[in-house]
Amino acid sequence: MSLHSTLQPYADAWTHSIEAISELLQPLAEAEWNRRTPCPGWSVRDVASHVIGLDCEMLGDPRPIHSLPRDLFHVTNEHQRYMEMQVDVRRHHTAPEMTSELEYVIIRRNRQLRNESRDPGTKVRGPLGRDLTLEEAMRRHAFDVWVHEQDLRTALGRPGNLDSPGALVARDVLLGELPRVVAEGAQAPRSSAIVFDVHGPVEFLRTIRVDIQGRGTLETAPALGPAATLTLDWETYVRLACGRVTPESVSDRLKTEGDPDLTRAILDHFTVTQ
Repeated sequence: MSLHSTLQPYADAWTHSIEAISELLQPLAEAEWNRRTPCPGWSVRDVASHVIGLDCEMLGDPRPIHSLPRDLFHVTNEHQRYMEMQVDVRRHHTAPEMTSELEYVIIRRNRQLRNESRDPGTKVRGPLGRDLTLEEAMRRHAFDVWVHEQDLRTALGRPGNLDSPGALVARDVLLGELPRVVAEGAQAPRSSAIVFDVHGPVEFLRTIRVDIQGRGTLETAPALGPAATLTLDWETYVRLACGRVTPESVSDRLKTEGDPDLTRAILDHFTVTQ
């Protein structure tokens, strides 16, 4: 195995999630591919198409030449238009076509990972032509595929893997966004601390401290007398952060303490995916 050690966790997380997705999709009847998922505007088929498209782009395949319909209500910005292309081009594919393409892509990606010898800092082409490092590309990819595995599990009534390798990558990705959510999005008061207490299959207690310049930092040390505390379970945290639910719809699974205006502002800016 020539894969760099810092990239191995992301490869392992992707492998675990993509194999789970394949297992979920293989037995589905044609009608089940049309089930609605928590991902806005996307069915089971659409999520599977997106996952296939993500891996095709990791492989360096050319993007499809395709014109999107003008009436896709969930497509509101350029990033969403970019992501929709791989989805819409497969909207009329049959179940056998979908599962066959997924299996072929998995075989090709496994071969690519076995032969991957590039340095983690190597620049690669990301969505919308943005350059990013190979490490960040693999990290984001592992995160995306795990989140979409969860979308499929919700749609199909097959919960699981909330503590898988992909879940741990997702935890780190989402925690990395918290300082921006609190300091920039919610405009938390300077020299304040906000605590997030998350329980369930993945547990953590984290503090976001906002300094005198208004910059947020993530800390593991608990805060005495925080301006606000948010307590919730891991699954709800993920679904909120990924825009799958609204704070109002999960209010029974969410406990807030402290400044109500601040907690409202944090929840209003909690979604960090597009």
